[in-house]
Amino acid sequence: MTMTSAIHRPEWVPAAGHRLCLTGVHFDAVRIGGLHGELVADHLIEATDEDAGPIVCEAGRGRWVYFLLPPGTARHHDWPPGVQRLPGQGGRTVAYVGVPALEGNTWPLRWYSAPTSTAPHVDAGALHGAVARPRTGGPLTRRGALPAADRSPGP
Repeated sequence: MTMTSAIHRPEWVPAAGHRLCLTGVHFDAVRIGGLHGELVADHLIEATDEDAGPIVCEAGRGRWVYFLLPPGTARHHDWPPGVQRLPGQGGRTVAYVGVPALEGNTWPLRWYSAPTSTAPHVDAGALHGAVARPRTGGPLTRRGALPAADRSPGP
């Protein structure tokens, strides 16, 4: 079975385009900026054999990566600096996250990892472990990329 055949469309995913969804209802979200968010996403995707659950990425400069967790689970972890949970601290915070359709024009949003029947949400514990893990093993790197020390020097 290919990953595309395993993808399913939860009720909160629009059929076309994209829409804003209130966090805390169908999912909580953890937001990480730019390349760091993409590196965390790559790590989760690799660790789950490409079944990490729903991860949404914004296009352009200053982009954000949103990890969609089961509702109510983001608050159970102490997230490190640079990682923001949605909804935020306290009961008065309201946050919306853009959710793209599974196909078609969804700009400026895209799925970095789509929801599947086996991973309808990102596992909060796995995400927390990925962002809180010590850097003694070296920095996270893009899938398929070599750490800077292992790259050949340019011409």
